[in-house]
Amino acid sequence: MTTAQRPTLEAVARRAGVSRATVSRVVNGSTTVAEPIRAAVHRAVAELGYVPNLAARSLVTQRTDSIALIMPEAATRVFSDDQVFPGIIRGVSQELEAADKQLVLMLAGSPAGRERVERYTTGRHVDGVLFASLHGADPLPARLARLGIPVVCSGRGLGDSPVPYVDVDHVGGVTRAVRYLVENGRRRIATIAGPQDMVAGIERLTGYRDTVAAAGLPELVAYGDFTRESGSAAMRELLAADPDLDAVFAASDLMAHAAMRTLREAGRRVPQDVAVIGFDDIETAAYTEPPLTTVRQPILELGRAGTRQVLRLAAGETVEPALVLPTELVLRASA
Repeated sequence: MTTAQRPTLEAVARRAGVSRATVSRVVNGSTTVAEPIRAAVHRAVAELGYVPNLAARSLVTQRTDSIALIMPEAATRVFSDDQVFPGIIRGVSQELEAADKQLVLMLAGSPAGRERVERYTTGRHVDGVLFASLHGADPLPARLARLGIPVVCSGRGLGDSPVPYVDVDHVGGVTRAVRYLVENGRRRIATIAGPQDMVAGIERLTGYRDTVAAAGLPELVAYGDFTRESGSAAMRELLAADPDLDAVFAASDLMAHAAMRTLREAGRRVPQDVAVIGFDDIETAAYTEPPLTTVRQPILELGRAGTRQVLRLAAGETVEPALVLPTELVLRASA
């Protein structure tokens, strides 16, 4: 019994009536070949079932048709019940699938992981990088950009950075949320702020502070780290500081969920005694008791938009240095 051989470049050339070099240029995406000849080569490829050698193609085109999504966070954080990172991964995957590109997911939450990421990306094994981190002071994106690697950050970095970024309107979303509380008669509005080494934490606190100041109201701040546990601890701290507070803006839905539970344990009714608003609009926000009013950020689109920017850079195009996506206040029964 004989085994059928895979069609070769020479067989395609004979079928199309052109040279081997011409077939190579066509299958590697060259636009220097006339359209009728390209069409003849593509017909021969389809008729013979020829599959190009991807490694050889990469050598010719200097492209890998893959994009790295780098997450410099611990795996427990990336795959936790915080839906930010899974949402970004889904958005990136959707955009790359539509563009017929491959996703290389790389975690850099440890020194060894970080070294591996730097070695892989600087070795030009990908065409570009989307860097997704809640922390904004990491020097790696700027270092990769200086080496000529197309890099976009998902989330604005702290300080000045030459790397373009895609982010959401944190301040605007919080401003709408706190203003809604003020307009509905709440006068002792507290906040559970996020970490102040993260742009999201900083800007959400800024939105709160600016809005209560504009309304002539005092501020009351406790800090968490976007987890349920920190939300409970911060809510207990706020109640001890001001037992008569009548509203809470929490900088994440997970912290808002925990705050509502802590309020119930303390005998406070939501929203009759204390209104609660979160941020993120994670899937479970609509199913809490009562359903959580929150600020929706377009996480899926954040991943998709960042990917489109990377693909444009990899294609030699220029992109805007900052792309900020709108947020939306979603009204439910908790406020």
